Amino acid sequence: MNFKKTLPAMGATLILSATGLMASAQTARIANQGDALSMDPHSLNESLQLSVTGNIYEPLVGRGKDLALAPALATSWKQTSPNVWRFELRKGVTFHDGTPFTADDVVFTLARVAGEGSDMKSNVNDIKEVRKINDHVIEIETKAPFPILPDALSTTFMMSKKWCETNQATRPVDRRKGIENAASFRANGTGPYRLRERQPNVRTTFVRNGNYWGKIEGNVNEVIFTPIGNDATRVAALLSGEIDVMEPVPLQDVDRINASPNAKVLAGPELRTIFLGMDQKRDELLFSNVKGKNPFKDKRVRQAFYQAIDIDGIQKTVMRGASKPTALMVGPGINGFNADQNKRLPYDPEAAKKLLADAGYPNGFEVALNCPNDRYVNDSRICQTVAANLSRVNIKVNLQAETKGTYFPKVLRRDTSFYMLGWTPTTYDAHNALNALMACVDDKGAGQFNLGSYCNPKVDQLTRTIQSETDKTKRNAMIKEAFDLHSADIGHLPLHQQALAWGVNKRIDLVQLADNFMPFRYITVKP
Repeated sequence: MNFKKTLPAMGATLILSATGLMASAQTARIANQGDALSMDPHSLNESLQLSVTGNIYEPLVGRGKDLALAPALATSWKQTSPNVWRFELRKGVTFHDGTPFTADDVVFTLARVAGEGSDMKSNVNDIKEVRKINDHVIEIETKAPFPILPDALSTTFMMSKKWCETNQATRPVDRRKGIENAASFRANGTGPYRLRERQPNVRTTFVRNGNYWGKIEGNVNEVIFTPIGNDATRVAALLSGEIDVMEPVPLQDVDRINASPNAKVLAGPELRTIFLGMDQKRDELLFSNVKGKNPFKDKRVRQAFYQAIDIDGIQKTVMRGASKPTALMVGPGINGFNADQNKRLPYDPEAAKKLLADAGYPNGFEVALNCPNDRYVNDSRICQTVAANLSRVNIKVNLQAETKGTYFPKVLRRDTSFYMLGWTPTTYDAHNALNALMACVDDKGAGQFNLGSYCNPKVDQLTRTIQSETDKTKRNAMIKEAFDLHSADIGHLPLHQQALAWGVNKRIDLVQLADNFMPFRYITVKP
């Protein structure tokens, strides 16, 4: 299978028809290399987490199969003034416990998302006030004009005010501090599926919501979601018919699965960009043998790391062609992506050595690299290869690869010097990446995932202006300028956009979206 040929078709919706033995014609058994870390929809801004909880909970504004905005818990929305949006809420909707959904739940939810412990603050950090007009109308006033507010709300899931208050879950689960509450293990949304059983890292079971307000296109009554971290075990389970859908497919197993009688691989482009970040704030790195200063504050060191990484080698040997090397923090399919800017600095170990020597590190130095081993495609293998590349320029990398259950809380606390992260802008707009990954960190949510605290006031100023600019030509010109500044700073080390690869039983119909979400309501088990 030629993954490279699929990559340019970003945003395409791929519908799979796929056969194998199944225990029940209306049960879908899905396996992933990792688990959703909580049932709290505001606890972790991570695609798998949001994909799983997005079957239970819903936003005001959703997305269709083409990833275009679509009515969800709001039937319509409009700007009534440059800073004010009015949302008409859907009537007759109930939470899974039977409580009616009203404007009070929206006001409560948006305050919860903006509050302590939330990992979704960057979605709402530009909201000034949320006002209830009546039970089914709310107004959101932003601090400045914010034309993509509906896009920003598309992964902000609504919770029941009454349920959260009754269950002492008014604040989000804080993964950084290890704080749990009832929303970690239980759920009460408005979505097409209910949570029946939650066993973290073992099994989570969902059942169809018989009172769902909308249409469930598929025929699945039960979904059993199982984390299977071992690649070989996951593939064996698919081929034997023990599971029906799995992701990701280890790239070395694509041909084997496609040659099997009961399963196939659905491959397509993904909007996620994989990159490396560096602590550029501390005066001394937490995990390095350099004392009294921070090498990453020097652009020459950051550029040396960039030019020491053989991204074409990673694409060929680690990713087996299923990646697209990038120079930008967003890829094709994201508004603001500019192919003319997407030119990487050349791989040049000798230039990297000279840069390090010029920066005062002729013999290199040691630094720890934090990576997950069960989140992105070949994540730990990429980090191993990066470490090997850097060793050629006398940088000794102490690789610390671990399960995402411990990895994310660690790096989100900024308890890191050098780290891997992947990012899909949930608004499908470059402003999301600028605001979450590149903005100077503040306590309102800007730079919430800028874990190395990169900061350029000019980029910040442009990000704020981009947010409120309604002229698309002017807006895209400013996005280009901001990306040029970030690239010139070597603010991060972009690597590639990875490809999606799902293994599926041939009796399953489902929809593969470029944001890597898997809506259960689209899954059908064929007889």
